[in-house]
Amino acid sequence: MFLLPVACIILSIPGWLKFGIHLNAAFMSITGLLGVLATLGAIAIAFGIKCIPWRTPLRILIASYWFSFGVGVVQWLAIHLHIKPLTDYFAHLMYRQYINESSVWGGGRPQFLFAEPSYIGMHLFGILLPLMWLMRGRDRIYAKRLRNLIVVYAIGAVLMQAGTRIVLDSVVALLVAIIVHNSWCDKKQRVRGIAQLLGAVMLGLLGVLADSRLSSIAENGAEGDGSFFARIYQSLDPICGLLAHPWTVLTGYGSGNIINAVWAGAKHAERLLNGLGMNGSAAVGFATGMNADTVWTMCAYTSVVAEYGLIGLVLLVIASIVSMTRVFDTAAAEHGVWGKTVICWLVLIVYLYIQCENYAFAALPLFIFAASKLRK
Repeated sequence: MFLLPVACIILSIPGWLKFGIHLNAAFMSITGLLGVLATLGAIAIAFGIKCIPWRTPLRILIASYWFSFGVGVVQWLAIHLHIKPLTDYFAHLMYRQYINESSVWGGGRPQFLFAEPSYIGMHLFGILLPLMWLMRGRDRIYAKRLRNLIVVYAIGAVLMQAGTRIVLDSVVALLVAIIVHNSWCDKKQRVRGIAQLLGAVMLGLLGVLADSRLSSIAENGAEGDGSFFARIYQSLDPICGLLAHPWTVLTGYGSGNIINAVWAGAKHAERLLNGLGMNGSAAVGFATGMNADTVWTMCAYTSVVAEYGLIGLVLLVIASIVSMTRVFDTAAAEHGVWGKTVICWLVLIVYLYIQCENYAFAALPLFIFAASKLRK
């Protein structure tokens, strides 16, 4: 894993020679990868080398998330009881606020202590849910505390209409959790599991009907919600840019050069969207309004492939798997790490990184370090 930045720099050389280099954007891109490695290193040092007991950090973690949930409840009450001093305070406190009517991203929503509502699912299902799985069989009390926190937080966020993404995240996480917690070889549990899966699907459908943005997408397609549609053309631009220069499919445009991929692919993306009956000018507008320091794709896979190509993506996957199965727990690796829980955890991480680029910041390093310790 710690050789990845070197590999990314080597893969970037062809793109830098062809398209130039945006130093600040390239530095930020490499720094983002180093942030993952720093998190991985911190976890390894704390729990792998120094063998710090889990209970103290878990206690702090649980208390911190409960506190953030309490802040969200206060925000929700302030919004609905029209307590202006409180809403103004939280609006001033948050860098990008969703609290009051002046929000350009849609006010009237509690955001707890997250930078924006999109972060909620990433924390609940990228950090807390895997930690609950880790505690199963190790400490039932803390596993129960984590479960209660996740359930209350997710239901509360949905009921308080904190965001649309938490509805989707909760349904996906519920489906994954049902698969993890049932023994499908046992007939009774298999029947119960199928009933639970059907119930989760029904809850998902109710969530779509209850959420105006999801209902709009269901009725009007991708353009039914501006945020959802933005995620399509923000990824479509750089992907089409790869097709404009086919050799970049392998090595990408180089670190920090996503904007070059966006510029190269905007017209192609416009034609494709127009052909599908959608507003293709949005793709061109996005490319026009962005520069190397402000562009983003909202999809980790698009970002990696745009900068480092398919080779970079394959190297990331291989490095993650090798680290997980060989570095941290050789004994576990000898017995095999690909149990049901680990596979379901991997599926959940794959989902989280599809929809929000860097929001699931700690999910991958936590998975790499801890997955080999889950053999059920």
